Amino acid sequence: MAQSNLKVAVQKFGNFLSSMVMPNISAFIAWGLITALFIPTGFFPNESLAIMVDPMVKYLLPLLIGYTGGKLVHDQRGAVVGAIATMGVIAGAEIPMFLGAMVIGPLGGYVIKKFDQMIEGRVRAGFEMLVNNFSAGILGAFIAILAFKGVGPAVDVFTGWLVAGVDWLIGTGLLPLTSILIEPAKVLFLNNAINHGVLSPIGVEQVKETGQSILFLLEANPGPGIGVLLAYMFFGKGNAKKSAPGAGIIHFFGGIHEIYFPYILMRPMLIIAVILGGMSGVFTLVLLGGGLFAPSSPGSIIAITAVTPHHASAYIANFAGVLVAAAVSFIVSAFIMKTGKQGEEDIEEAAKKMQEMKGKKSSVSNVIEGGQAAMPDNVSKIYFACDAGMGSSAMGASLLRKKVKETGMDIAVTNTAISNLPADAEIVITQEELTPRARQKVPNAFHVSVDNFLSSPEYDKLISALQFPANSELHEIVEDAEDNVPDIQDEEMAHDDDLLRPENIFLNKEFADKDEAIRFAGRVLVDAGYVEESYIEAMIERDNITSTYMGNDVAIPHGTEEAKKAVIKSGFTVIQVPNGVDFDGQKVRLIFGIAGKDGTHLEILSGIAVTCSDMDNIEKLAAAESVQTIMDIIGKK
Repeated sequence: MAQSNLKVAVQKFGNFLSSMVMPNISAFIAWGLITALFIPTGFFPNESLAIMVDPMVKYLLPLLIGYTGGKLVHDQRGAVVGAIATMGVIAGAEIPMFLGAMVIGPLGGYVIKKFDQMIEGRVRAGFEMLVNNFSAGILGAFIAILAFKGVGPAVDVFTGWLVAGVDWLIGTGLLPLTSILIEPAKVLFLNNAINHGVLSPIGVEQVKETGQSILFLLEANPGPGIGVLLAYMFFGKGNAKKSAPGAGIIHFFGGIHEIYFPYILMRPMLIIAVILGGMSGVFTLVLLGGGLFAPSSPGSIIAITAVTPHHASAYIANFAGVLVAAAVSFIVSAFIMKTGKQGEEDIEEAAKKMQEMKGKKSSVSNVIEGGQAAMPDNVSKIYFACDAGMGSSAMGASLLRKKVKETGMDIAVTNTAISNLPADAEIVITQEELTPRARQKVPNAFHVSVDNFLSSPEYDKLISALQFPANSELHEIVEDAEDNVPDIQDEEMAHDDDLLRPENIFLNKEFADKDEAIRFAGRVLVDAGYVEESYIEAMIERDNITSTYMGNDVAIPHGTEEAKKAVIKSGFTVIQVPNGVDFDGQKVRLIFGIAGKDGTHLEILSGIAVTCSDMDNIEKLAAAESVQTIMDIIGKK
């Protein structure tokens, strides 16, 4: 138990550190680009523009990390205090303070958070702005002084020890052994903390002395990951084999290493493949004198090429390091996959494991829930949000984007960090563990909680809700049914002509109240041989639990889950009430009494949803003067 708790704590810690870095990757890219172009050995040497390089690495990048760390803890006030405190570690050390910013930024956010909690409700009206500004300024200044005197020098000394350790590893030829730690650390989501918190500051110091550093390639090398994905392309099965090519492109050219983690989790022995691949790549780099003159952010072959020193030997060394790592990883992965059993559909289960590794729980099914808001009309944008806004949320966004495009809906789908969600966000998708944070950030949005960004079938409910926004009650019923009945193929339904018979369609009915209307619908189902007598009271009970009014003047009374045993066969009735009957304050002109056997409940509801989502159809049905007209509009299926 203690080991399990320690593992979860390490994973959450790594994920938090990563969340400080990932939203600022664009700043690292900008620094790398300016470095690649304008330093004396760059593509276009420019002495005046190159002046920006040192201030960016010394001030801009640590300040952004500290700002983001504070914001993660206490939103904007935490961000400001975190940035002030970070200035203390910057001034108190001689090296880039990425690691110091990761420490002091969240600490600043935590201190101001505790202060705000302490004075909550105690500030006199009219003094709020004064107290807020002075408290943040005073506490920020105090923490900055503490950082200047203590944290900065301490991190400086610690980094010095690390530099000495790295020099020793290089001198003894043991640097490849770092892959034993680095490659598993990726799966534990400590890669960004190691790369930008430890390796990058040391690498920057080495660049000042030698013009390049191999440390920038220890974590960023895409070779080990692409080797695993290539093995799945040739020797994988099922969805894993089909998805590996796309994942390989995203990983190798996009630099998102997180995308290959589920493939390793499917076959944990593959961690050996990436370790050996990483060690082989580092050995090759040491042997040939490889290295970069700035961090490769993200870790893609394109970024590596951009920050490789501009001479042939450097390109040969770095590309050889990537290719050797990929080859060794591929060979070992292929051996492991060919000598062991392999499931057909393991990728989604592995993706769930990945979310659990990030400290997020998993559940049997995804949940669509409105939180403080209902499904908005005319949705223009959907946000996928996670801690960092990259990796898993980027994958989920790409999957849903494809589904939205297939429906022809004009809705943009993008991914972002929770801290960067805009105030006017309409729909936000997050993992269940993160939904409370997302709701706190944008309480007026419609929130969708999922347990796995990669499980594409999970998005069908949202697509359906977007296509038929008025039918929120229907979606709830469909979800209930999906959790408890097997799938039914359309072909099976097409042969059942008994679902809706002419004698079960009633025109021009009048009812005193909804109970009378529901009992009438239930009696029709009993008389038609669809259900047993007890089903009628179950329909009343179901409506009392949650109203079966679904919008657009339509109600769909049906039995409770426990009443499924009372269903003899599938069928439904249509009852026209031109003058309407009251369903909990809503006027209902069309009543669909439903009984579903062995999952046909879903197909019936789906057909009704398609028909009744269009108000023109509702008006035609409510005004129909013959049973055949209604039959023609609805169709037997």
